[in-house]
Amino acid sequence: MIKKLEEMSLEELWQLFPIFLVEHKPEWKYWYESEKANLKKILGANVIKRIEHIGSTAIPNIWAKNIVDILLEVGKIEDLARVRDLLVKNGWLVMSESPNRISLNKGYTEQGFAEKVFHLHLRMTGDHDEIYFRDYLCQHPDIAQAYQELKLSLWKKFEHNRDAYTDAKTDFINHYVSEAKSSNFQESEKCH
Repeated sequence: MIKKLEEMSLEELWQLFPIFLVEHKPEWKYWYESEKANLKKILGANVIKRIEHIGSTAIPNIWAKNIVDILLEVGKIEDLARVRDLLVKNGWLVMSESPNRISLNKGYTEQGFAEKVFHLHLRMTGDHDEIYFRDYLCQHPDIAQAYQELKLSLWKKFEHNRDAYTDAKTDFINHYVSEAKSSNFQESEKCH
């Protein structure tokens, strides 16, 4: 009998859903656009203050996990729980939750990853350092390549420990988010 995802330990989940990187796929942009349309249909346009494709799948020409990250901002704290509940009713799973942030996923099954996998980062308006990072890397391809090299060097070491993989990238990400915020940074159309 196969355990439900909610019954699995973190270690079991990491075994079932290892870190794996693939070359950039142009279809990630279309997966995002399609899922964005689904989210607007489920949630209604008035609750969504901002929706963006973030993460490495939004950055041209770098390797990434085959998972499309989406940032969705809402304007009112009470909208977080309402949006979470609507998404859960429509096939999303809650990964983690704090007072001002909720992470959900879609495409995780008891047999492993589905063909299309999404992480949704549900946030309050203005909580979007990931956009600064994405756009900075799009404007600085050399830094994007350095980020790719870092991820490739961490992949096998932390293949079955997602938290350690993420932690090992944090200093790099924070450095370039700070760079983006302190410079005359403009959002990039190259990533969109």
